[in-house]
Formats: sequence, structure tokens, C-alpha cells
Amino acid sequence: AKCALALENGYAHAIDYVQDDFVARVKDLTAGRGVPVVYDSIGRDTWERSLACLQPFGLMVSFGNASGAVPPIKLTDLAAAGSLYVTRPTLGTHMADPVVKQQMADALFALIRSGQVKIHINQRYPLAEAAQAHRDLEARKTIGSTVLLP
Repeated sequence: AKCALALENGYAHAIDYVQDDFVARVKDLTAGRGVPVVYDSIGRDTWERSLACLQPFGLMVSFGNASGAVPPIKLTDLAAAGSLYVTRPTLGTHMADPVVKQQMADALFALIRSGQVKIHINQRYPLAEAAQAHRDLEARKTIGSTVLLP
């Protein structure tokens, strides 16, 4: 369902990392080069394979740990794999400066208004069912955005 949603939103390719050998698929789709950036929200279970998808000088953006924390990183491994870069963005850093926060919000809402970014609200829970909403999020049963209703 998540792959279908990605394709509906204009992605040229969608890979199910659980069902597919995503490293092989990425290498196939890029004629062996790899990709310039990987955005990984899974963490421990996909870390090594996500790094293997990167082209030289590629950037690994680790922004979640749904399967657990990533293992310790050896800088020599990043060098040997092609001078790779790694970052771990946090919301706090992005929200620290009110001016920057407003600029980012303005840019995001402009993209939403233009239709370039579509917000999919696929789950709605009454506020009384907030605990169930959290369980579903933790169990990765949700797709798109989830809204709690008063």
C-alpha cells in the first residue's frame, strides 16, 4: 500500500524494502551507480543495506529508528564505501530559530497550496482512541497522516 501511494504521488519507482532486495533494485535502476541520497526512517534493520545503495560522496539521512538504533559508525567504513556523508536531523534543531521555522513553514505551505505536496489523511481516530492511534503508529499499521478528532 505504501508503494502504491508513492507511485500515485509521482514517484518513478517504489521498492518494498521488506519484500524486495532493495540494494539490488537500486543498483539495477541506477545502472550500478547507486543514489546520491538515502532517507532512512527504519534504522538498525536497513542501515547497512541503505549505505550500500549510495553512490560515492552520497548522503545518508537517518531520521528514525523504527527497528532500533543504528549500530556505531566507523569513519573508515564510510571512507572505504566512497567518502560517504551521514546526518541525523532533529526537529529541535529546525525549530530553534523562529525566523527559520517560519520560513520553512511558509515554504511547505506554498508547496501544499501549489499541489506539489499532497497531504494524505488516511486514518482518523476520536480523541478517546488516542492510545489505539499510538499503537497503530508504533506497529507501522498506518499510511500517510493520522489525525485525532475532538
